[in-house]
Amino acid sequence: MWHIPKDKQYPIYQQIIALIENYIEEGKLLPGDKLPPERELAGLLLVNRSTLARALDELSARGIITRKQGSGTRISEDKWGVFTGQKTNWRHYVTQGSFLQATPYMDKMKQLLRESPDDVIDLASGELPVHLIPKISTPALSWQSFLAEEDSEDTAGYQPLKETIRDMVARDHDVQTSLDQIFITSGAQQALFLITQCLLTSGDAIAIESPSYFYALSIFQSAGLRIYALPMDDNGVKLDELEQLYRKHRIKMVFVNPTFQNPTSLTMGTKRREAFVKLCAKIQVPIVEDDPYSMLRFADQPMPPLLKKLDPDNVLYIGSLSKVMGSTTRIGWLLGPAAVVTRLAEARQEMDFGLSIFPQVLANHVLNDSDFDKHIVWLQETLKTQRDALIAHLPEGLTYRTPEGGFHLWCHLPENKIWTNRDFDIFLEHKLLVMPAFLFGIKEPSIRLTFARLNETGLLDIQKKLAEIIIS
Repeated sequence: MWHIPKDKQYPIYQQIIALIENYIEEGKLLPGDKLPPERELAGLLLVNRSTLARALDELSARGIITRKQGSGTRISEDKWGVFTGQKTNWRHYVTQGSFLQATPYMDKMKQLLRESPDDVIDLASGELPVHLIPKISTPALSWQSFLAEEDSEDTAGYQPLKETIRDMVARDHDVQTSLDQIFITSGAQQALFLITQCLLTSGDAIAIESPSYFYALSIFQSAGLRIYALPMDDNGVKLDELEQLYRKHRIKMVFVNPTFQNPTSLTMGTKRREAFVKLCAKIQVPIVEDDPYSMLRFADQPMPPLLKKLDPDNVLYIGSLSKVMGSTTRIGWLLGPAAVVTRLAEARQEMDFGLSIFPQVLANHVLNDSDFDKHIVWLQETLKTQRDALIAHLPEGLTYRTPEGGFHLWCHLPENKIWTNRDFDIFLEHKLLVMPAFLFGIKEPSIRLTFARLNETGLLDIQKKLAEIIIS
């Protein structure tokens, strides 16, 4: 295993770095695996210890390995602060549907879904099942009519859809925007991709909530960005922690999901939002506000204002239809300053990642359909019922905060033992698919349960399996 083909084009220490990185990508080295002692590893590689030490110092600086006196060198189990410096395969990251980083846990879960889909209980997938997607007819347009609609499209998207989104955000969120500040994308992923590629530079530092589904996106590190954890409390991100991150790492951008946050389902309070945007404006750090769940609120009381409303100039707002129309509906939108929209639209055109007219026309038709608002109300009620059913069948020992919207329930397991990443495999052994906390960047005994795909006939099985796992 420990053999490097000597390549005179590159220094030996760089070849050692490449070897270890390749073994990680291929799964030969897993998170938490321990490397041989330095003297032994130098002998296996047939290099002197100073050359090996230089390679390990570089890997440690990038966050790829961790070195502790007395406990040796291990492959890092998280990616906070990791800098890969790698170039992005643009087409791969724009077109693929999921950005979840490959991990042994995820590989095993996907294998279970492939091999025995009828035997598993899926509380992990964060997508709507088919029966909850709106049954709205498609517009009766001929091929020629679709082609004619392209005349209403510019590089930033289909004009009628932009008008619909402008009116929708004004009605639902009291956010006033103009058409030149709206950018239609093929889903939230494309918006994030273009932001990382066009507005940031390799080596830049960004902050994301901790825990956060952003942690599972390989798109950030593939752009050469360093990500840093921004801890939260019950009201949202901690502002003192943000100030410290800015002073220490010169954070260039903050990515947040402040409404029914994934995975915790927490909603940042109004006062915290106001203080957050004020601080970011003071330190001149732009905010990316990802908002996939705000249509799915269960209570009647008003929601806190969007960050975009509180500071229109310093917030890029991303919306999407995927959580109400299904993941195959790849339509999203970004609201930002006109200059930013123009830059992103031109970059997308240069990359030849044009957006098809078909999903844009369909999305515009759906948003203007008289039954769409009725469907949203029905979906809210259905998800609330499924949330309540899941909570009613949770065994003693699990603690949680009841979510007021979205898809997810964030549960804390009893802290009567230390949970390593591999310990969460017990859920897979019980054929109960959940998302452990480590996938979201934190090491604690917590799991995300998604009630959007809940089958009520399996509630007793869920209760039984969770109880068995807790007492094991």
